[in-house]
Amino acid sequence: MRQTIDISQIDPTQSLPRMEHFYTIQGEGSHSGRPAYFIRLAGCDVGCVWCDVKESWPLDNHPLVEIDQIIEPILETKADFVVITGGEPAMYDLSTLTQKLKSKGIEIAMETSGCYELKGQIDWYCFSPKKFKAPCEQAYTLADELKVVIAHPSDFAWAEQHAEKVKKDCRLFLQPEWSKQERFLNDIIEYVKENPKWRISLQTHKYMQIP
Repeated sequence: MRQTIDISQIDPTQSLPRMEHFYTIQGEGSHSGRPAYFIRLAGCDVGCVWCDVKESWPLDNHPLVEIDQIIEPILETKADFVVITGGEPAMYDLSTLTQKLKSKGIEIAMETSGCYELKGQIDWYCFSPKKFKAPCEQAYTLADELKVVIAHPSDFAWAEQHAEKVKKDCRLFLQPEWSKQERFLNDIIEYVKENPKWRISLQTHKYMQIP
């Protein structure tokens, strides 16, 4: 059952619910292989059945962390690229967080289902639509990268429906759902060969056994 998150008591100018944070290598999409500091915010009402971080869904299970405390450990590394993910990070007004990160010269990407309008300043918008909750129209306008997870044969046609709506320079990726990779990877390879506007995204961080 999908969870309805009550975020009315959160003041995003002061703090945000952070599930975890870590400095690693981006494993997916356009920035695959790039060092990145991940901020995973808690809370999600999209309800993807194959989500591999379902523990991020419940808001109450994770602490509210002050914005400056979220940024502090990032500055202790050499990271110049931050990925804000979730959960569903666009549930929150990210204006304060992103403004403070930008003031430190840090490039910002966000991974989102596009179900909520973005509030904040980012440099790279990775739009990964889900069948479980429809995206807002803004997601198609902002998307620098469209990443569609393939978990069923019908997902190829579904991916094309979204590709028709994004801007012309948006990068298009098909990514096999991890638990069904053996089933669908060859199909994705053949599909991309026949439709070269698409690229393949793999979860290379899982092959490397890193977060």
